Amino acid sequence: MEANAGLVAGSHNRNELVVIRRDGESGPRPLQHLSGQVCQICGDDVGLTVDGDLFVACNECAFPICRTCYEYERREGNQVCPQCKTRFKRLKGCPRVPGDEEEDDVDDLEHEFEWGDDHDSQYMAEAMLHGHMSYGRQGYINNPHVAHPLPQDPLLTNGEMVDDIPPEHHALVPSFMGGGGKRIHPLPFPDSNIPAQPRSMDPSKDLAAYGYGSVAWKERMESWKQKQEKLQMDRSNGGDKVWDNNDDESDLPLMDEARQPLSRKLPFPSSKINPYRMIILIRLVVAGFFFHYRITNPAKDAYPLWLISVICEIWFAVSWILDQFPKWLPIERETYLDRLSLRYEKEGQPSQLASIDIYVSTVDPMKEPPLITANTVLSILAVDYPVEKVSCYVSDDGAAMLTFEALSETSEFAKKWVPFCKKFNIDPRAPEWYFQQKMDYLKDKVHPSFVKERRAMKREYEEFKVRINALVAKAQKVPEEGWTIQDGTPWPGNNVRDHPGMIQVFLGQSGGYDIDGNELPRLVYVSREKRPGFNHHKKAGAMNSLVRVSAVLTNAPYLLNVDCDHYFNNSKAIREAMCFMMDPLIGKRACYVQFPQRFDGIDRHDRYANRNVVFFDINMKGLDGIQGPIYVGTGCVFRRQALYGTDAPKKKKPPNRTCNCWPKCCCCCCCPGGRKKKAAKAKQEKKRSSSKIAENGAPAYALEGIKEENGTEKPYTTAEQKLEKKFGQSPVFVASTLLENGRTLKGATPASLLTEAIHVISCGYEDKTDWGKEIGWIYGSVTEDILTGFKMHCHGWRSIYCVPSRAAFKGSAPLNLSDRLHQVLRWALGSVEIFLSKHCPLWYGYGGGLKWLERMSYINATIYPWTSIPLLAYCTLPAVCLLTGKFITPELSNVASLWFLSLFICIFATGILEMKWSGVGIDDWWRNEQFWVIGGVSAHLFAVFQGLLKVLAGIDTNFTVTSKAGDDEDFSELYTFKWTTLLIPPTTLLIVNFVGVVAGISNAINNGYESWGPLFGKLFFSFWVIVHLYPFLKGLVGRQNRTPTIVIVWSILLASIFSLLWVRIDPFLPKSDGPLLEECGLDCN
Repeated sequence: MEANAGLVAGSHNRNELVVIRRDGESGPRPLQHLSGQVCQICGDDVGLTVDGDLFVACNECAFPICRTCYEYERREGNQVCPQCKTRFKRLKGCPRVPGDEEEDDVDDLEHEFEWGDDHDSQYMAEAMLHGHMSYGRQGYINNPHVAHPLPQDPLLTNGEMVDDIPPEHHALVPSFMGGGGKRIHPLPFPDSNIPAQPRSMDPSKDLAAYGYGSVAWKERMESWKQKQEKLQMDRSNGGDKVWDNNDDESDLPLMDEARQPLSRKLPFPSSKINPYRMIILIRLVVAGFFFHYRITNPAKDAYPLWLISVICEIWFAVSWILDQFPKWLPIERETYLDRLSLRYEKEGQPSQLASIDIYVSTVDPMKEPPLITANTVLSILAVDYPVEKVSCYVSDDGAAMLTFEALSETSEFAKKWVPFCKKFNIDPRAPEWYFQQKMDYLKDKVHPSFVKERRAMKREYEEFKVRINALVAKAQKVPEEGWTIQDGTPWPGNNVRDHPGMIQVFLGQSGGYDIDGNELPRLVYVSREKRPGFNHHKKAGAMNSLVRVSAVLTNAPYLLNVDCDHYFNNSKAIREAMCFMMDPLIGKRACYVQFPQRFDGIDRHDRYANRNVVFFDINMKGLDGIQGPIYVGTGCVFRRQALYGTDAPKKKKPPNRTCNCWPKCCCCCCCPGGRKKKAAKAKQEKKRSSSKIAENGAPAYALEGIKEENGTEKPYTTAEQKLEKKFGQSPVFVASTLLENGRTLKGATPASLLTEAIHVISCGYEDKTDWGKEIGWIYGSVTEDILTGFKMHCHGWRSIYCVPSRAAFKGSAPLNLSDRLHQVLRWALGSVEIFLSKHCPLWYGYGGGLKWLERMSYINATIYPWTSIPLLAYCTLPAVCLLTGKFITPELSNVASLWFLSLFICIFATGILEMKWSGVGIDDWWRNEQFWVIGGVSAHLFAVFQGLLKVLAGIDTNFTVTSKAGDDEDFSELYTFKWTTLLIPPTTLLIVNFVGVVAGISNAINNGYESWGPLFGKLFFSFWVIVHLYPFLKGLVGRQNRTPTIVIVWSILLASIFSLLWVRIDPFLPKSDGPLLEECGLDCN
């Protein structure tokens, strides 16, 4: 993809495409401008060899032919040069064909068999692509073997010829309709009169033509056997002896190390985990006896209080079970980055590591500062991974020119920052946090010029910050006529809700080089089309647009998504994920690798549990031992095919251990219908699997023929139509889904790829497709992350939790309580939406590959907001008991006291043992318990009612994006309070419980020492509520008593109304129907 093509904006539905070039460029340049020679057969770039030289197919006349056409001519054609008619010789890295046996000067056994199923799928995908792209698109591809640049003729504007407008401002309108007819998708071959050529093996050819049975193959097998025998003899004779320095044997230990697994599980020691499991079972038994006592011994003088308390306690017990048992099998994992390099990065050869597309999503640059996004992008471009394997896509869902200009500045600064990071191997590679870290930056640095270059780079970064700040200051006031680009062209995204799709390649293969001349990773700006009347599905829709754009442009087999404020804290994070994804043992069944979220800028006490340490270090490790962690929305590496809704590959069953000593005739005699039933069953399974593969977008060779029930073979277009109905009406994207290994299509020009990229981000592309239902990020909830991971696990995939020693990613978290509660409200509302949808784990996904303990964790993730109702009632009970003098239990006997005491001991023991095996500190554990109560009586409660209104009444709630940055002063926003209705319920609870404590103590003082005994239980109950709400109380008071007055007024008003109403009604006061008796003053005795 070319980086100098300019901003490409357009709308597929309106049949328009505009190319806006950068300031200073003259004349319309073709988008197909390539750096090297152009192939005279297909029009693609000739490319380079494995050694980095220009690829030359014919050594006689140097006729420019790319490697793909060269291999195709040798394999399928007449094997001669089109110009000089000289027979093509076998070049390094090319497969052997008949006639190469006499050419012994070139031999490459390592790539001998690399054209098999992969080339078949590539061939079929390209054939399908040419069939689509050659129909009705004269401006781009009329012939799959001829490349056409963009038209240079004067263009029309409003039906008139305009000569005084600069060419770079014209609208380029591709002819999609091809003669005004309806768009029809033909056969996957350019001419329907030309039959499709079968790809079966020619029986007249020797098997050596396909690699099998050749002399080179036999020699290679003999050499391998000799090395294995020698290695076995050396191991048996002297196990730990030093290896000889023989050249033939020097690579044997290296090969042995490269064959080792890339990762391994590390179960927790039994001395830590077995007591934990034992106390869970004991607690379960004690809870059973506790509820038996509570149900069989009601408080007769306070029956309503007793009934409410028992219902709440039963709900808490169910929630505890759903949360506790998914932690039954916690594990940790260890990766081996050195083995990954030994296996896939051999010296002197191109890297065999898989490509990866990285997504960065942003919406509002005023709430997500461009400097934060720029640091995230810089850390991605400087990651420790082969640059040709990395592509960064930035999704601007707000179509903000500020984000576009900031990204342009970032791409220029990256040319200086990336070589500095790689030269001195620094971490983190986000400049803002690298220069802010309070540590000895000279540690382990031995380069003499490091200090000098670091100072110069810090100055460069400060100048870069000034430029970004200037852009932010300029964007504060929007001009009346809207924003314009430097050359005077109006910004296409001036109307945020009505604008075309936009794509700009900032860094790419032909324009992305740093100051040292080294290539940089690709950087692409994407803003999807938005029109009124369309449901754009917020973040989930933006992520699905990125999936399609990246498939068209780069089509990496793996994807990584991060929020705009989550930067790479560990430059080797991608390698950590590839140790799982590319591991031949576990990688094929892994749908994603989830990293924990770590945060910067949180105060030491973490008052509002922003770090979520208990969830990421306890719950997620427990899920990793079952079927894998849930997807948390950021810091996750996906397998692209898993996002396409495919089922996980099934495990091969071991062979049955049966006796084979009986002759076949006996089996036939004993079971006359057995063989027929087995054959029929096998045929049915084959038919079922083939149809399933066709629907799930499997490789192209699986779609070559689908048989009907009568045995006739359907045309290829039937499966093609299914794919288009599933993935959408883009031939390039549909063809890319057939390439499992993530290769790019060779038969399309850069111009056509950009046109298709604009097509796949159009607002109506997903209509009547499976996007958001079975493919990509799933729609239907504001927490699309939980729903997307849940669907993958239902397809039988498993996920992996990777916790490297150095945190992979770090982000920013909301500091003040108001923002934190709104964040928790959004998460809880998403869970309520899932609970009320068809995807609820209680009834969805049975019969798939979801394990029952994993299902319990998903059920817990969707019903936890409903716990707010019993929690609010339970936290109100202490105040009611203190005000009325009643209690939720009758007077306790010795046996009852034993059960109460045992339950409390089990609760504390569970927490202590959990902290012991997980390594979580007691302060983090306690903060999590406190915020569970704070969030439960505020954000979760509002989420339940808002979710019911949204699902049942259709009343939607709009959420504001959480602020990603604070003031200059450290933790300045920690004490900032903003008005929100979420603050009223916990404030009311605090006031009511304080009033109850004062009333209870006053009543005990007035009634004497006998009333102090029952008072202690009520006071303990009330203090339990106050202690859990203490962080809220501390934040409410604030550093300078900045609590909003309206919060105090409303809370006191509600508490007063509740207290007066209770005194007036007093349901526990015994009523008498007889006459009112008073003392008369006379002594009757």
